[in-house]
Amino acid sequence: MAQVPVPHELTGWAVHHPGPIAAGPLVSVRRPVPVPGPDELLLQVEACGVCRTDLHLAEGDLPPHRPETVPGHEIVGRVAAVGESVTRFQVGDRAGGAWLRGTCGNCRYCRAGRENLCPASRYTGWDADGGFAETTLVPADYAYALPDEQDATSLAPLLCAGIIGYRALRRSALPANGRLGIYGFGASAHLAAQVALAEGATVHVLTRSAAARELALALGASSAGDAYARPPEPLDSAILFAPVGDLVPVALEALDRSGTLAIAGIHLTDIPVLNYQRHLFEERNLRSVTSNTRQDGRDFLAIAARIGIRVTASPYPLSRAPQALTDLAADRINGAAVLVPE
Repeated sequence: MAQVPVPHELTGWAVHHPGPIAAGPLVSVRRPVPVPGPDELLLQVEACGVCRTDLHLAEGDLPPHRPETVPGHEIVGRVAAVGESVTRFQVGDRAGGAWLRGTCGNCRYCRAGRENLCPASRYTGWDADGGFAETTLVPADYAYALPDEQDATSLAPLLCAGIIGYRALRRSALPANGRLGIYGFGASAHLAAQVALAEGATVHVLTRSAAARELALALGASSAGDAYARPPEPLDSAILFAPVGDLVPVALEALDRSGTLAIAGIHLTDIPVLNYQRHLFEERNLRSVTSNTRQDGRDFLAIAARIGIRVTASPYPLSRAPQALTDLAADRINGAAVLVPE
């Protein structure tokens, strides 16, 4: 059995006082390395993606569920220790931790295969410490087996940006060979776009970032324009990744009859008043996206491997986690930011 070295003390970052990122809501912490419970894995973190949800938590858009929580939920690591009840993983395996951390398994939503709506659901980096650290605990039943050969930096964004983007794509009800509009083009969007393109969709990207528009065209989008611009043709489906409520009526108005807009984020600024005739009539649909199921994760990771999904990632050393969040807040990151322990 392979051995994975574990420090006696972990170094990481925790949300101290949620507030504007310029005010420094993250603080450096040193803590004892946690001991896995019966059903947990201790991961030696190889990489952790930086998600916009981490920014929302740090800035207080999402109220903290506990004090001094270590954020981060796109975790790639090596199993350093396992709890006594764990059978799926052993020391030395590569595993991933994601946003969804636990559900009750018994409610009407869990029983119906809709565990993402479980009222008792728990989340990594919100209800328990996450991956902005050298080590972290992950419940084995909510961990993903990951390939050994792939670079950890390119794997990490798949574990939330990829999975949530995939669920948003499915929630958008995109028909076969349909016309998809994507509003905002960061970590999640650039992965969802590749799945849509591989499945035969025509993709139009609308974003304020010139660099993101260039990336969209390089990945195969048919057009890339400003976030408030009109796409070159009516859309069958659209996904709003930018957390900007002002874009909801813009995207709805771009839909063809019976089109669907899926809002992918966990947080959105206020939506302006909608005009029924312009935005909703002719059976246009408006949907939200809430977390994901484990099956979403398994399905997406299989598709990503099959199509050879291309991850555009900007690595940051773990010591520069605050800078990564600052750059994310300022839209200075092309693709996904990923923290790498030093």
